[in-house]
Amino acid sequence: MKIKGAIFDLDGTLIDSIEDIADSMNIVLAEKGFPEHDILSYKIFVGNGIKTLVRRALPKDSPEEVIEMCYTAMMTRYERFCDVKSAPYKGIPELLSHLYDRGVQMAVLSNKADKITKRVIGTLLPDTKFISVEGLTDEATKKPNPTNALKICSSMGAKPEEIIYLGDTGIDMETARRAGFYAVGVLWGFRGKDELISNGAEVLISTPEEVLKLL
Repeated sequence: MKIKGAIFDLDGTLIDSIEDIADSMNIVLAEKGFPEHDILSYKIFVGNGIKTLVRRALPKDSPEEVIEMCYTAMMTRYERFCDVKSAPYKGIPELLSHLYDRGVQMAVLSNKADKITKRVIGTLLPDTKFISVEGLTDEATKKPNPTNALKICSSMGAKPEEIIYLGDTGIDMETARRAGFYAVGVLWGFRGKDELISNGAEVLISTPEEVLKLL
């Protein structure tokens, strides 16, 4: 396979961020008098952006004004504490270094807020030469909308079939499929193989070093 570029999801793919997400949201819920959730629940809540996570964490049929209030509180807290317990998955820094040495261009595309996405990468993977780190700035272009993914592809000077897209959720696989990328489902993240396969994963990998076998 001739690969010019690799685009990565962030949470559950490059970074294990679930504890910081859960801690921040649970503090907001507790402060507002709502039930908290365990880590397994947050692994289901994530993937569609922080506003959707807030909506899922709140009791069903919560008024829109409550959702907005909790979203604002979550953003404020999570922006401050997004890199306390979070860390790259084992083998990720080494993989990124190998890809760079082989001339593979790399980028990050996340549904996490753009400002927080850039902070997490800058703090936890500061030495990686990503050509682009993109978080969510507009709900209309949220994954699985492939618009931003294709913009990154264009900036790499590559065709879609020359891009591998790595992610841990069905949303990621659908994004890759819509963009015409090679969809790589990672099994160390927040979701399982059935979700990845049913949404278009062309290959599943259990460790970061398996990516090198695709090149």
